[in-house]
Amino acid sequence: MHKPLSMIVVLSALATPPWAADAPSSPATAPGAPNPFSEPSRLPYALPPFDSIKDSDFEPAFEAGMLEQRARVDAIAHDPEPATLENTLVALERSSLMLDRVSKVFFNLDGSNTDPDIQKIKLQMTPRLAAHRDAIHLNPDLFARVETVWRARAELGDPEAAQLAQRYYTLFVRAGARLGGPEQERLRNLNQRIAELNTRFEQNARKATNEGAVVVDDRAALDGLSPEQIGAAEQAARARALEGKWVIGLQNTTIQPVLAQLKSRALRERIYRASIGRADGGDTDNTAVIAELVRLRAERARLLGYPDHAAYVLADEGAGAPAAVNRMLASLAPAAVAKANSEAAHLQALIDRQARAAHAPAFRLQAWDWAYYADQARKARFDFSESEVKPYFEMNRVLRDGVFYSAHELYGLTFKPRDDLPRYHPDVRIYEVFDADGSALALFMADLYARPSKRGGAWMSEFVGQSRLLGTRPVVVINLNLAKPAQGQPALLTFEETTTMFHEFGHALHGMLSGVNYPMLHGTSTPRDFVEYPSQFNEMWAREPAVLAHYAHHFQTDQPLPPALLDKVLAAEKFGQGYKTGEYLAAALLDQSWHQIGPDQAPPPSRVMAFEKSSLQRARVDLAAVPPRYHSPYFLHVFNVGYDAAYYAYIWSEVLARDTEQWFHRHGGLNRANGEFFRAKVLSRGRSEDPEQLFEKFYGGPAEIGPLLERRGLAPALHNAGRH
Repeated sequence: MHKPLSMIVVLSALATPPWAADAPSSPATAPGAPNPFSEPSRLPYALPPFDSIKDSDFEPAFEAGMLEQRARVDAIAHDPEPATLENTLVALERSSLMLDRVSKVFFNLDGSNTDPDIQKIKLQMTPRLAAHRDAIHLNPDLFARVETVWRARAELGDPEAAQLAQRYYTLFVRAGARLGGPEQERLRNLNQRIAELNTRFEQNARKATNEGAVVVDDRAALDGLSPEQIGAAEQAARARALEGKWVIGLQNTTIQPVLAQLKSRALRERIYRASIGRADGGDTDNTAVIAELVRLRAERARLLGYPDHAAYVLADEGAGAPAAVNRMLASLAPAAVAKANSEAAHLQALIDRQARAAHAPAFRLQAWDWAYYADQARKARFDFSESEVKPYFEMNRVLRDGVFYSAHELYGLTFKPRDDLPRYHPDVRIYEVFDADGSALALFMADLYARPSKRGGAWMSEFVGQSRLLGTRPVVVINLNLAKPAQGQPALLTFEETTTMFHEFGHALHGMLSGVNYPMLHGTSTPRDFVEYPSQFNEMWAREPAVLAHYAHHFQTDQPLPPALLDKVLAAEKFGQGYKTGEYLAAALLDQSWHQIGPDQAPPPSRVMAFEKSSLQRARVDLAAVPPRYHSPYFLHVFNVGYDAAYYAYIWSEVLARDTEQWFHRHGGLNRANGEFFRAKVLSRGRSEDPEQLFEKFYGGPAEIGPLLERRGLAPALHNAGRH
């Protein structure tokens, strides 16, 4: 997943969700105590001075940053000189430097290493930040100047400057700059409340996930887990002062990875029910939050001239409109469901055979059984299991000899550890990145282990964005949630976790290789249905034989992954794609259901889960054994981190990614010429040009869906379902 929307306030980053607020009156810093955000960091690449930042620094820095930006914006709005690119848009790009610094650190830490003080500040600050943003976007004098530059964009003589003008104008219009006074006042109220609800949803989901961890009293119940996993569960229990017990923490998805290994059906069911019960009732209940949030989003969309929130969101995405998204999802759903039903029948037959052999009663396949029996079926079909493969995917080697190696072969990048630099948590690694010519390019940070202070999932974000205008170089971070092994034990990854690391590093490359002038257009500041494209493309190198041969070595013997086992791993990639595509499509269709309704159609809190159920039934993806990848109460993508009405982006972007994979294979695969061409046409361009045009200039034509269907093994099922 991409960063949780970069968590930036600056106008240049408002292609990602905005957080902004009224200018406060309290002092920025305590007397005699300089705030670490008052000036740019003096560390290399302006890395934030984590060792000198305290929670108490954030609120005064936000206040001072908002005050500074409001003053600069007022000066721009009332400049007596005619509006130009320099005195209006470039000035806006420079208007929020302090606010940008504190916002990036604060929201990154809230995601990666939060604490009660940070959560309290966030709950108080997000509605104020929304008000601050509205004060800028709804300033009529400022909008008049933005519109003047936009109308003259063809005369700017610079395609990137013209794109900047287009983006600013679009941003202001979509933020309500053309509304009348009463409508703008209602919009301000809506934005503040929506910002507060977004924060409440995330905090409820995070608390529910932490509290939902399953405590195991009997070690025998963990049969099926590796010694390393059992040691990690014991360590997790010890961290909670639960001596003599084991704790299975929850990840953000519905299906938990350990379900594929645990032999105890009772424990599998406990873990599954703990997962799906999160934030659905009790003091972390999110159903009331969802009910109000979708109603207010729909009301805001109507106010801005759109029939619903999805129409509002998608008007600024590559898809353009809900109809395009609905067509794609509807075209894929029958094939995925048909394949999932076929897979379910095979698993049920396996369960029945085992029951007969053991003279035990059979049972009907349930959601908590699927992963366990699918692993057995895959082993029987391809003669291998995850436990055989994991020793070849030791985390450090995956990062160094896989992720970094492929970046070196494609783009000439090298990575040097910077243990001398401060970090926000001891587990964080920092590397200085050098370009092919030896020049310093960026700082790359890797925060790979799960902990209670980190939200679930995997994402990329940035502490400093690239901009020639500001003279800044990237500082990017990827976050994973790998189980931290016991002291002295290796972290062994599944192939899926390995692929996730390559995925998030694809986002990091998009940020580190950015080469644009203006902050608004840099790196990953692209539509959601394009931003996932470079990351999903980068996944291909996780399974490319030339790269696998370099990093997939047994952590004890250093022997390479045997060719026969590699062939089985690659052949098995299409195994279970009905389930994987089905759970994803169920979540994507659910997202559209929540956001293709009017404010009068939003359900009350008591009907939220019923609305979810009926939505899945209408879309014909309500398979009992294939639950949505996320149920609504913990669906952070769409109720907190900015993928609302845009969760479809993963499949939309994957079309581009699989086309690009084929392009690389047609042109010789892993080599510098191909990497440099992709870098020049896509990775370095940010949003300096329309994303669809960027892709077509690279690929040589429009996107084709065939490679995606082939990769997922859905082409035959799609044909059988009558879809072409």
